[in-house]
Amino acid sequence: MNQTPKPDRDAVLAALDQVRDPRTGKGLAQAGLVQGLVLREDRAGFMLEAPAGQLEAYGPVREAAEQALLSVPGVARAQVVLTNAEGSAEPPPPAPGVTRVRKGARLAPDPQARPAPPADAVRPPHVRRVVAVASGKGGVGKSTTSVNLAAAFAALGLRVGLLDADVYGPSAPRMLGADGDPEYHPEKKLIPLEAWGLKVMSIGFLVDEDAPMIWRGPMASSAVRQMMHEVAWGSEEAPLDILVVDLPPGTGDIQLTLIQKMKLDGVVIVSTPQEVALIDVRRAASMFQKTGTPILGVIENMAYFADPSTGAPIPIFGQGGAAREAERLGVPLLAEIPIDVALRQACDDGRPLTAVAPQSVPARAFRQAAERVRLALERQPA
Repeated sequence: MNQTPKPDRDAVLAALDQVRDPRTGKGLAQAGLVQGLVLREDRAGFMLEAPAGQLEAYGPVREAAEQALLSVPGVARAQVVLTNAEGSAEPPPPAPGVTRVRKGARLAPDPQARPAPPADAVRPPHVRRVVAVASGKGGVGKSTTSVNLAAAFAALGLRVGLLDADVYGPSAPRMLGADGDPEYHPEKKLIPLEAWGLKVMSIGFLVDEDAPMIWRGPMASSAVRQMMHEVAWGSEEAPLDILVVDLPPGTGDIQLTLIQKMKLDGVVIVSTPQEVALIDVRRAASMFQKTGTPILGVIENMAYFADPSTGAPIPIFGQGGAAREAERLGVPLLAEIPIDVALRQACDDGRPLTAVAPQSVPARAFRQAAERVRLALERQPA
C-alpha cells in the first residue's frame, strides 16, 4: 500500500513566511517563531511561540498560519499551537567581595514559598479533582504508575483524564497506544484524545515520537499551561471526576508552573526502594510541602521480583525504603508494585495492564492505590 507523501518542508516554510510577525515584520519562519514543525502524510503543524505577554495578540497570527499551511499542496489538516515565551531577566552579577555560601547555610526565605497553595492556582474548568504523580528522579516508573493509576480510577467508575506534562519525554501516547491529532473545540480549546476510557493530552500528540524537544524552560512551561487550562477536559453535563498529571522528574520549571497555576488536590510520589531514589523523593516532597500541596501517599515501584520457581519476593533494589520514607513523611504507603515482565510489555504495547489484566498482581496493587487515593480525596473539602 502506497503511503501519502509528506508535505514538502521547504514549501511549508515558504508559506509560513508569507505570514508576518507583527513584532518584527519578518515571516514567521524567518522570525524563528516556528517551533517543532511536524509533517505527517496529509498534516502539518507547529508551535507558534509568541513573545512574553502577547499571547492574545498572536491569536490572529495563529489562524493565518493555519490557513497558510492549508494552502500548501498535500496539507489537508493544519494545526498551530500557540505558546508564550515568558522569559525572565538575568540576575545581577554578585557584588565584589561576596563569599561562597556554605552548604547548609540559611538563605533568605522566598515570600512565595510559604506552605500554602498560590492564590491564583485553579483547577481546569469542569474538573473536580487534580492529582499529580511525581518523582524526584527519572527511571523509577512514574509514567507507568500514572497511566495505570489513571486506568485504575476509570475501573472504579470515575471519569478520568491524563495530562502528560513530561514535555521532554512524553510517554503516554506510547503507553496508551494512542495516536492522533488533537482538534480544536469551538471555544478554541484542544479536544483530548480518548484511550482505554481516559481523556488524554500530551505534547507527544503534537510532535513526532523521535523528534527532540529542544525548548528552553519558559516555552516548555507555556506548553504545559496550555495543556492544563486550554483543553476541553470535561463539560457541565459530564465533568471530569479526576485529572491525573504525569509530571517530569525533578523540581524544575514545569513543576513550579503546575503548582502556581493549577490547584492540586494532592500528589502521589513514586520511588524505588533504593536510597539513591529516596534522596530525590525527599527533595520533591519538600517542594510540595512548602507550597501546601497535600501528599496523598507513596507508591513503591520495582519493590521486588517474584522468583519464577517459588514465587518468593526477591528485593533487587532493596527492601522497605519507600515504606520508611512514607512513615517519615506521615503519609500512607499506597502500594508496592513488583517488577513484572507483563507490566513492562503492556506499556510497550500500548495496553495498560490494569485495563487488560485486572487480576494480575501489579493491576491489583494499582487498584488498591487508586481506592486509597479516592478515599483520601473524599475526606477533603471540594
